[in-house]
Amino acid sequence: MKKGDKLFVRIDYKNNELETTEKDFQDHVKYLNDIASERYFVGGGFANASGGMIIFKAKDLQEARMIAEKDPIIKSGLYRVQVYEWDLLISSDNN
Repeated sequence: MKKGDKLFVRIDYKNNELETTEKDFQDHVKYLNDIASERYFVGGGFANASGGMIIFKAKDLQEARMIAEKDPIIKSGLYRVQVYEWDLLISSDNN
């Protein structure tokens, strides 16, 4: 990852009217692992709220939205998603 990379932020919000099963979560994680194998990708759930966030590379906003909307947990309506293009300005050299 470097300055100038096209990065996108995906924020998932739980639909509290629907129950999520273990299979729903497993399908979601499998999908995300498949996407992560192809590109820069970091993500996780919020510790103090229902939902999560992912930062990932895509060629443009259209591709980023397509990736998000194909996630089984989004397709099923269990979560809703917002996708933002993110301009990386600062990156630490420290790991």
